[in-house]
Amino acid sequence: MNIYGASGHGKVIIDIAESINITIDQIFDDNNKIYTLNEISVIHDLNKNFLNSDTIIAIGNNKIRKRVADSFKGKIAEAIIHKSAIISPNAIVEKGTVIMPNASVNSATSIGEHCIINTASTIDHDCVLGNYVHISPNAAIAGNVIINEGTHVGIGAVVIPGIKIGNWVTIGAGAVIIRDVPDHAVVVGNPGKIIKYLN
Repeated sequence: MNIYGASGHGKVIIDIAESINITIDQIFDDNNKIYTLNEISVIHDLNKNFLNSDTIIAIGNNKIRKRVADSFKGKIAEAIIHKSAIISPNAIVEKGTVIMPNASVNSATSIGEHCIINTASTIDHDCVLGNYVHISPNAAIAGNVIINEGTHVGIGAVVIPGIKIGNWVTIGAGAVIIRDVPDHAVVVGNPGKIIKYLN
């Protein structure tokens, strides 16, 4: 398996791969000043072998991850899931998604492509997450929640059952979401309040 992006997120993906006995073959980054990541050499040209092998895009920023995924001509790997994560057999996890240590995904939940389900986060039953969603460490998503494309849920945030969160929303760290959130909103606090909108 290959990794596109030699960042801190890439380091975590290397650890996930090692936990499930997957070998990292190549790491690409367009920053030619980065030579290694976790003692693995970093290449700076997308060669034929890289493009023909399964790849995870290791970019933490949702918008940049989407831009890279939209332009990438290679093969995207199936979801990569740390061995300590608990995933319901009735959950669906799409390609390119990364699930980190001690995360929990419960029954009948659907997670889109190129998502990040971060360390010790929980996603309960019957949730739907769109593509490029990032659930930060220790965030708790209750049942029957819909989170649309590109939304970032901050560290330790809580979303109560039945909430719908729009596209490209930013939920601040520790926020408690008790009402639906429209597209592009930035929400902080307990209870969560919209403080601005991002284009």
